[in-house]
Formats: sequence, C-alpha cells, structure tokens
Amino acid sequence: MEENIVGMLATSKAGHDKDSLYVIIREDGEYIYVADGRVRTTERPKRKNKKHIQLIKKKRLPEPENGFDNLEIKRIIKEYRREREERNV
Repeated sequence: MEENIVGMLATSKAGHDKDSLYVIIREDGEYIYVADGRVRTTERPKRKNKKHIQLIKKKRLPEPENGFDNLEIKRIIKEYRREREERNV
C-alpha cells in the first residue's frame, strides 16, 4: 500500500460491509479506520484490515488539522457515486 493513504476513498472487499464506500480517516499499523459520515461517523469509525480494502486513487480529501468532518465525507462520497453513475450510463 501507499505510504500516506489517509483521506483517500476506499471500498470494502470483505466483511458484512462488502462494497461499501468509505474515507480513510486514520492509519494504525496494519489497520485503518474508515468513516462514511452517516452510520460510521468520525466519532465511531470502522476498523478494517488494510488487505480488506480497495483504494480509489481518483479522489482524496486533504487531511484537516482539526480532523475530518462528517458532512465533508458525505459530500465527497455522494460526488464520487454521482460521477461513477454518469460514466456508466
């Protein structure tokens, strides 16, 4: 994996949340913490093994000094989904 993946979009490859879209908000050894701004907020991120995610290199949020904002995460995910739908139609 890349050195700094914090702020990148990723999809889950395994688990009950397979194919869910998240933003990586923290990295800790072999684990990352992801949030979607709705169910998995920045206050309650999901811990995932790095090998169970697929990075989306197209989008990246700059890492803010005071932490990620749930509204910003929701907006980025919504924009990405809209762009993906437009390409597939």
